[in-house]
Amino acid sequence: MIDKNKIVKVINKFNGTVGYSVPEMGVSRNFYPKESKNINFEELERLSFLPGGDVILKNYLEITDEDVVIALFNQKSEPEYHYSEDDVKKLLTVGTLDQFLDCLDFAPDVIKDMIKDLAVKMPLNDMAKRKAIQDKLGFDVTKAIEINNTKYDGENEKETEVKAAPSGRRAAPIKSENTTAAPSGRRYNPTKSE
Repeated sequence: MIDKNKIVKVINKFNGTVGYSVPEMGVSRNFYPKESKNINFEELERLSFLPGGDVILKNYLEITDEDVVIALFNQKSEPEYHYSEDDVKKLLTVGTLDQFLDCLDFAPDVIKDMIKDLAVKMPLNDMAKRKAIQDKLGFDVTKAIEINNTKYDGENEKETEVKAAPSGRRAAPIKSENTTAAPSGRRYNPTKSE
């Protein structure tokens, strides 16, 4: 049995804010992206009993102490639960297809989201892994990369259309009526009646 006052490091692996409240303890917490906090075991245990609390702990926050994970969920965590962004990049670039398929089967939602995001940003060149993402997660990496590289109306990498500077005037500017002399080369003289 784990001491209720044991302090545990908890990390937000979600690319957004994760928040929760434990009303009976008067606790309300927000974790910003990649933020870590030291939380006591009792708070985590009470959170796990609240509706949605176990989803937050299993899929968005990482509890770094394996003994606490076992105590809360009655099972060891899968290795993918502790994957960092660097681990996911390594999996995408040099990991075997079997390692990748295991990750897609056993990783928490936040790691699956990270895989989708990095597969587009890097981009992922392994077509077998792209197909696995499509089959397991329903996310088309190839299409997302195409959309990401699409230029939208008015968006150019560099301006190719350069307007030429005018080479000379075609007509003289309009002058006020008290001007008597018309510039040379003028086709129309407003002071002369025709």
